[in-house]
Amino acid sequence: MLINCGIFAAITAILAQVEIPLPLIPISGQTLAVGLAATILGSRYGAISMIVYMLIGAAGVPVFAGFSGGAHVLVGPTGGYIFGFIAAAFVTGWILEKTSYTLLLALVANIAGMIVTLAFGTIYLKILLEMSWPAAMAAGVYPFLVVGLIKAFLAAWIGIAVRQRLVHARLIHPITE
Repeated sequence: MLINCGIFAAITAILAQVEIPLPLIPISGQTLAVGLAATILGSRYGAISMIVYMLIGAAGVPVFAGFSGGAHVLVGPTGGYIFGFIAAAFVTGWILEKTSYTLLLALVANIAGMIVTLAFGTIYLKILLEMSWPAAMAAGVYPFLVVGLIKAFLAAWIGIAVRQRLVHARLIHPITE
């Protein structure tokens, strides 16, 4: 499973480069990768894959959005979202492990993960830039809601399909512990 964590750290790095620039925080494919990792690997390994991704980026490898890397990214405006990826992957995977791996529950779990990521990012943004709550919400939540829901659906749909095939091929366990 640790190889799978590395694979999903790499997938996250690749999808991070698919971005729509915005003034403070770009819309990127990172959260799609977070949802896929959690849906396919489960809570523990999904979170580990995001820790690996964060550590690689913190070490200076340009894996974050816009081909950026370094510890300074983690203490910048996008840092809270990156820390949130770890919690989001855990929460998404945990919900699926405690319920079942169906498309509907995967969608619910991925929406919960999206909320976790946005909460981490917005709180961090508010504190870091000393913003008011309305300003932090305007910069850190509202621009990402529609695209976030689309990515949550895609992560659920693709994640469940891939997970079923990997379980059938006996490449991952049916219940990730």
